[in-house]
Amino acid sequence: MGSEGPSPVTVHVTGFKKFHGVAENPTEKIVRNLQSFVEKRGLPKGLVLGSCTVLDAAGQGALGPLYELLESTVHGREYRSPNQEQVILLHFGANSGSHRFALENQAVNEATFRCPDELGWKPQRVPIMSSEGSILHARQTTLPVKEISKSLQQMGYDVTPSDDAGRFVCNYVYYHSLRFAEKHGIRSLFVHFPLFLSIDEEVQMQFVASLLEVLASLKLQ
Repeated sequence: MGSEGPSPVTVHVTGFKKFHGVAENPTEKIVRNLQSFVEKRGLPKGLVLGSCTVLDAAGQGALGPLYELLESTVHGREYRSPNQEQVILLHFGANSGSHRFALENQAVNEATFRCPDELGWKPQRVPIMSSEGSILHARQTTLPVKEISKSLQQMGYDVTPSDDAGRFVCNYVYYHSLRFAEKHGIRSLFVHFPLFLSIDEEVQMQFVASLLEVLASLKLQ
């Protein structure tokens, strides 16, 4: 039966609160409004919006809430048929220096924060997970970033694949998420958003809806 169409996909979305230099994080507003936005618009066939969570823009000090969320996405999953449901962790973060959307292909095992996070932590050249070895170690998403990016470009969005998620909180959370996803047989993707000054809120909400459509159309195994 799996050949008849894509497996149902449950997507869990996160955004971040404000951080140093960004008083209004667009991803906080997007994630807080996403449920009502997609309810009005209608979700793509075969896709479920599992949860919408706004995280503190912090690394080590915010791991408790992050892992609480991650664990909830796979709760009871071991009792289900493997091809019954696909789970995608979809993380949104702001890049105040960019004027376009970026789909991040990977995260690197390095925390070098250019400024303190919201809990005052400012690591320099520290491995995110010391058990994973060097700060050069990278983890890649198992989602087809170039294919997703191309589909969104064809819809008219200014979006690009990226191999550099920075070394701040976005990369920190993505690295943990990718490791968790690999361990549990699910998928993770990080998307960087520009500020609303560069691309207005309405277009950014439409972008998220289009991204969900593209994710729902993927033939995930």
